Amino acid sequence: MKHALWGLYGHPYLALDALIDTHAFEALDREITLGLTAVDTEGTGATLKHMGVVAPWVMGDGYRDAMHAIEAMSDDAYADFLSLAEPPIAVTPGAPRPAFGDETERPLTLRQQMLLSLRHGVYFPWKVCYHFLANHLWDDKHSGEGKAFDDAARVHFPRTVAFIESLPFVEVGRAVLFGLNANDHAPLHRDTEPGDALEVAQSISFAPRAGKRFYLQNRPDDAPVVVNARAYWFNDMDYHGVLADPFFRYSIRVDGVFEASFAREVERMARRTRSAP
Repeated sequence: MKHALWGLYGHPYLALDALIDTHAFEALDREITLGLTAVDTEGTGATLKHMGVVAPWVMGDGYRDAMHAIEAMSDDAYADFLSLAEPPIAVTPGAPRPAFGDETERPLTLRQQMLLSLRHGVYFPWKVCYHFLANHLWDDKHSGEGKAFDDAARVHFPRTVAFIESLPFVEVGRAVLFGLNANDHAPLHRDTEPGDALEVAQSISFAPRAGKRFYLQNRPDDAPVVVNARAYWFNDMDYHGVLADPFFRYSIRVDGVFEASFAREVERMARRTRSAP
């Protein structure tokens, strides 16, 4: 297959601009960039190497993983790190160091993230992350059961929340803004191991502001396939990342279950426009 990507229906990814109303994106961008100044955001993605989900050729790129730094800390440095937990954690001499960060029972606090960056050289790809609708575990990101949009999201991002709620999902299990500061990049990683899922995870990503170079690449010598769409669906079994640029960029990813009629329309559109291998 061209580009050696798993893709969707013979495409590297599916542009959804023709099926999703993007006319409000300029207004959403104004609301989002103002709203981000009023809410607490967090960094994420610093443990992707420890989790084993980055592309193999990214492992030696020199950007330090948070868990690799934690495992290498002296006892005194580890005590400093634990003191910034909420609530602070006492050091147990000789005890093994558990996993911290994404998809663990010990998410990093903002103060721990700062210490990891300032003292230990850890790289957080997404330094501006905000959950409009949070999932508890990775495996529940498609279920809306027991979840609700954050109260602060409805206050500071009312049009954005309304737009997310208008998307063609039967239920939404997660809605997250991923932002990168100037000159930062997101390392190539994949969310799902090929063969682990029977179907491609259903999601819609959208970029109210153009310019984020989200890309797909499954082999080190292939050219990056940069997504040229403001709203899109991609196969998260493909390695994906974001190229560096000298300005802030962001997009919002919404995970859930598609309405059946939308899923059928997406498949019809994809088959009509299927590119040659």
